[in-house]
Amino acid sequence: MSKTTPRPVARRLHRRLGAALCVPLGAALTLVSPLGSPAGAGGPSERNSDLAAARQATAKFHDAESADAAGFQATNHCVESPAGTMGFHYVKPANIGSTDPRSPAGLLYVPSSNGGVRLAGVEYIVPDTGQSRPSMFGTAFAGPMEGHGPDMPVHYDLHVWTWAHNPTGMFAEWNPALSCS
Repeated sequence: MSKTTPRPVARRLHRRLGAALCVPLGAALTLVSPLGSPAGAGGPSERNSDLAAARQATAKFHDAESADAAGFQATNHCVESPAGTMGFHYVKPANIGSTDPRSPAGLLYVPSSNGGVRLAGVEYIVPDTGQSRPSMFGTAFAGPMEGHGPDMPVHYDLHVWTWAHNPTGMFAEWNPALSCS
């Protein structure tokens, strides 16, 4: 008589064990999206669809001249802090207040190796009018915060690193992987 478990019994045991482990794991995975946000807030497929729409709508702005032609106004300096970089902000006043993924208020550029700039991300800006904190992509905006210039109102904003990896997260304010130099 063999001292090992017969193969058919071992297979059934593995299937049962696998099913017992997969059910709780599968349930946990459906509660959290790939972006780490609760799936109930629009769901992962809606978030991914909105991110794809943001990328598709801004792909034409890899060339900063295209952004200028579309009404985005460039700032004079590259924004940087010990926490990381935001880059040069190109802002389109007509898009301030938009929560349409295809209409960001700002484009974020960083210096490129060829002496120009390259598109790294987008920014959504919503003036604070006493409303609830806005959210997009299953992520709450930062703020409310004071305006960054004399003409900018108290607002909420959301940075989305659509075109550059950010090791601190796709929706982090600062990107430590980028630089203004």
